[in-house]
Amino acid sequence: MSFLSIDVGSSRCKAAIFSASGEMLGLRSATYAAHYPRPGFAELNADTFLDVVTALARELASIATTEPVQAVCFSSHGETVIPVSASGQALGPAILNMDARATTEAAWIEDEIGRRELFMLTGHTSHAMYSMPKLLWLRSHALEIFDSASKFLSVTSFLLLQLGLPPLVDYSHASRFMAFDVSRRIWSKDLLDLVRLSPKALPIPVQAGTVAGRLDSTAASMLGVAPGTPVVVGGHDQVIGAVGLGVIEAGLAAGSFGTYECITVASDQLLLNDAALHSSLNSYPSAIPGQFVTIGYFPGGIMMQWLGNLLFGPQKVEEEYHFDDLESAAPAGPTGLLILPHLIGSCNPEFDALARGAISGLSFDSTRSHLYKGIQEGIASELAIITECLEKAGSAFRDINVFGGGTRSSLGLRLRAAFTQKRLHIMSCQESVCLGGAMLASVAVGVHSNLKSAAQAMVREKECVPDDPLLAQEYAPQIAGYRQLRSMLVHRPNQRNQYTGE
Repeated sequence: MSFLSIDVGSSRCKAAIFSASGEMLGLRSATYAAHYPRPGFAELNADTFLDVVTALARELASIATTEPVQAVCFSSHGETVIPVSASGQALGPAILNMDARATTEAAWIEDEIGRRELFMLTGHTSHAMYSMPKLLWLRSHALEIFDSASKFLSVTSFLLLQLGLPPLVDYSHASRFMAFDVSRRIWSKDLLDLVRLSPKALPIPVQAGTVAGRLDSTAASMLGVAPGTPVVVGGHDQVIGAVGLGVIEAGLAAGSFGTYECITVASDQLLLNDAALHSSLNSYPSAIPGQFVTIGYFPGGIMMQWLGNLLFGPQKVEEEYHFDDLESAAPAGPTGLLILPHLIGSCNPEFDALARGAISGLSFDSTRSHLYKGIQEGIASELAIITECLEKAGSAFRDINVFGGGTRSSLGLRLRAAFTQKRLHIMSCQESVCLGGAMLASVAVGVHSNLKSAAQAMVREKECVPDDPLLAQEYAPQIAGYRQLRSMLVHRPNQRNQYTGE
């Protein structure tokens, strides 16, 4: 038997089939490009998600002849919202998570509810990326779509609806709307009243791992699986990725080292305190019943993408960058370069949208390899700040289970482990979101009794990178310089546009 798990990103979709023992039997992926009709806008034809998902699923299912698919699970990025009609058709493009059109609306929501009150209610501080400000923007600027919409769905709930299933959404995904009461696990009436919406206009919140239903013959043929195959509700990619890394108990942490670097820490309670609020951390339900996650993140890998485009050309994919050559030629010891990776603004703790990347310390002798290593040092310095924010808020963890493109660099891993003072565990399967979804599916159909037993059977460690106190000590002066430069260039927003709510 096997499990088909699909991870729908904002620019790439991955689909994988896993056995009950965690062996990846097949992997397919496809990319799609957002449309940017105006500055700050980021949209995608909503049907693109369905077209890509069904194409990848059929291709994978065709090779799973010896181990037929027993269940399907969908997970995706958060925040993207899709308005749909009563018949389930998209009324307009999906407004993507990266869309920044609703900055004014986000500020107004925070002013109306109060920053602390909003955080205590939703586990999030206000930001234009979340669904709630986008809905307010639609009400103000696209009233015809807003009034015609029967529901406003996440990517996964949209996919379920297109397959003839109820538009369910798990608690972690619902939290990314910034309209979800994370303590009571229901839609917040106070927040929905601001947008003049009923909870019936949003997806139905359920625990991740819930069986949404079984596919009829038409929907099954769309995915290439047998009629009657159950579909399992996944969740927010960071949360499901943590499951795929074996982070299924309080005190464990997951690290996603990609375009954004994110630390997700599991806990038995929400971390809704002053320290978490000060650092604008996110705390909300996880995929494990009765558990929660707290996350902090920043744009890190995008700096490596910038370097690759600069040195090797923008038409190449990440795997074609000659970073191995740069790493082997990197100088020993600290470079003396202070490189801030905030090409598209900073995230925790300040969320300064106006912050930009910076390089200090270049000399005539600086080489490409100096620049490469300097960026790795900057990313590690930023990760250490995120780690400290989480710990100050009450997250206690000694190790981080990691995945993502950043794990390809042994130099980057050593620096991250030293600067954060954490052991880094690299898992054998790097498609952790897909694996996490397969684990949920295996539990939902009774192959594994719970996620702990699923993790024991399906998650395996490849190697461990120890922390290095001596390396951290050697870097202490450069780390101090990084933080001093950062304090001068990254600030908490103190000016907002005014929005009347009309």
